Amino acid sequence: MAFPHAQVVVVGAGPVGLMLACEVALHGVPVVVLERLPAIEWRPKAEGITGRAIDIMDRRGLMVGVTEAPAMPLTAAQEARIAEGERRPDSLLPKAFPGARHFATMFLLRPESPDLLVPQQLLEEDLARRAADLGIEVRRGHTVTGLTQDDDRVRLDVDGPDGPYRMEADWLAGCDGGRSVVRKLSDIAFPGTDGVTSGYRAFAEIDDPGFHLPGWFRKDGGLLVYEERPPRFITLEFDGPPANRDAPITLEEFQEALRRLSGTKVTVTEVKKITRFTDNARQAETYRSGRVLLAGDAAHVHSHWSGPGLRLGLGDALNLGWKLAAVARGWCHEDLLDTYTSERHPIGAQTLEIQRASIALMRPGPYVDALRRLLTELLLRDEANRQLTSLVDDLHISYDMGDPALTGPLAGRYSPDLRLRCADGPVRLAELQRTGRALLLDLGAGPELRALAEPWADRVDVVTAECDEAPADALLIRPDGFVAWSPPAGPASLRGALTRWFGRPDRRLANE
Repeated sequence: MAFPHAQVVVVGAGPVGLMLACEVALHGVPVVVLERLPAIEWRPKAEGITGRAIDIMDRRGLMVGVTEAPAMPLTAAQEARIAEGERRPDSLLPKAFPGARHFATMFLLRPESPDLLVPQQLLEEDLARRAADLGIEVRRGHTVTGLTQDDDRVRLDVDGPDGPYRMEADWLAGCDGGRSVVRKLSDIAFPGTDGVTSGYRAFAEIDDPGFHLPGWFRKDGGLLVYEERPPRFITLEFDGPPANRDAPITLEEFQEALRRLSGTKVTVTEVKKITRFTDNARQAETYRSGRVLLAGDAAHVHSHWSGPGLRLGLGDALNLGWKLAAVARGWCHEDLLDTYTSERHPIGAQTLEIQRASIALMRPGPYVDALRRLLTELLLRDEANRQLTSLVDDLHISYDMGDPALTGPLAGRYSPDLRLRCADGPVRLAELQRTGRALLLDLGAGPELRALAEPWADRVDVVTAECDEAPADALLIRPDGFVAWSPPAGPASLRGALTRWFGRPDRRLANE
């Protein structure tokens, strides 16, 4: 029996799923997105975009014109209370310098660029608009209930608003969160460590706004974060993971957590938005099983401190999207998809280690206090600070592009956002990658090099430009922003790099 067919199906319409769908569709591959929720969910989620994720947004023209969410100005009384909080021994308010970001609630990191402090939902809305512009079909209220695959296709059982149905796909990407149905139905192992904490993030009203000083505070039982305008709370207790993360969150249980940490009899009068969290850290053994791939939280989960989830997931989507499109279009052999796991799995594993270390450093008690003081002294040194900030922000990532003699010393690194002068005017390198295509940038190499890339003109843009700070005479840049080839590797080796990453130029789908 024939069922409805799609070249690529993405399960999950969160930021990672929508980003991946858009990346695939940029290359002319039809995509269907299945999302179990009927609409974007507005409970507390990620509240900012940091590090490499900001670069990713820039390279695709997303969140353009969006600035940090405006904050309500503090009253004189609130400023006085914050100043008082800086003298409290358990206060984490003081920053080593203006704009410092925290690691394990130590405000010491020096980010290369300001964080974009906006709710995750604004990014989801921007990506949903992009998906609509690209003709992506997003089916909300559709839940995957069954999955099988063979050498040719994936078969899905789906429960939609009008009842159950079946469909087929050439390729399936699971971006459906930490409890991924796609991962479970594909029997992909998800080993790791259980959480040691439980916490809440909430917007709520309390009976006494003066119940506690505003700010971040280490307590005997964990962590209390309180902001007054609007009232926002984060609690963290080292009492093990929640017994049932799916159970409804009652006002009373949140109130008890506030009372335990604050040492007051505060009464919660209203909970507007709330979510429960822990710090379990797990990673899929592989990101690919046949025709099924995983990205984002479906591939890895960890604590949310310092905001790694969105940044890591968007990096997954950018790495996978163009590769999946190249295979779907018939340009490249499906072995290209194996480089997704080989490149991204180590990054995910390292993130889990960083987050486990962060949780360990947040434990209460004098032994951890001593360790935090020692680490603070180290992080006040520029070299150590740069190294940890780079790790936390994913700025350190470099991929194996092969023999450096054949790919050049810059291969594997993220390409800097060079300021270029082209025939039609000045442009930034990031702006040249808005189409999601690969880029061969000629910065003085000459016409022979450009001629070598002509057979790949349907998938690689060739741009000639001048640059005062050119790192090389030419750069071959993958769609995800990483350099695949650069001089002094010989021009003949450019053909090898083009073939490796973008296929033979004579390869096409039969119907093209």
